[in-house]
Amino acid sequence: MGTVTLGVSIAVPEPYGSFLQRQREGFGDSAAPGIPTHITLLPPTQAAAEALPGIERHLAEVAAGFRPFPLRLEGTGTFRPLSPVVYVKVAEGEAGCTALQARIRAASGPCARELQFPYHPHVTIAHGIADEAMDRAQSGLADFSATWTIGGFALYEQGADAVWRLEREFPFPPQTAGVPRQAADLSRPPAPSC
Repeated sequence: MGTVTLGVSIAVPEPYGSFLQRQREGFGDSAAPGIPTHITLLPPTQAAAEALPGIERHLAEVAAGFRPFPLRLEGTGTFRPLSPVVYVKVAEGEAGCTALQARIRAASGPCARELQFPYHPHVTIAHGIADEAMDRAQSGLADFSATWTIGGFALYEQGADAVWRLEREFPFPPQTAGVPRQAADLSRPPAPSC
C-alpha cells in the first residue's frame, strides 16, 4: 500500500489562522499556502498506509485522556541561527501542548519517534526565507496576540503536491460539572424506601 507522510497538530482557529497564513505568505514563504496555521504535536512522519487505523486508534485514546485547556499566543521569537524559523510564541498552554505531544509520541505507541530539537510549542510564521524577510516577520507580528480554548487536535496528511490536508479530528471529551445525585432528576418522586 505504500507510505504516507503524516503530522498531528492543533489548528489555530479563525480568524487568527487565515490571518497568520496570509502574513506568512506576505513575508515570502512559498510553502505557506499548503500549510494550515498550527501548533505541531507530531512533526512530518513517514508511516505505512496500513498502519493508519492503529495510529487513529492511538490518537483517539490520547484525546480521550485530555480536557480542553486555554491557549494564548503572544509575541514572536526565532530559532535562528540553529534553525531558520520565526514564530509566534505560545504564552499560555505550553504545558498542555507538551503533555499532548509526549503522549502522542510515546515509545509504546505507533507514533514513537525522536525529535531533532527539544519540543517547543509555537506557530511558525516564516521558515527558510531571506534574513531580511525573517526580520520583518519577527518585528511585524511582535504585537500579535490571540486566546482560545483548545478542544482537541487533528491528523493531517501531506499530499504529493506538498499540501497538508485534514484527515481526522480528535476532540477532547467535554468538561462536565458534577451534579449531586439527589438533584439529578427532580421531576420524579423519590423511590420508596424498604
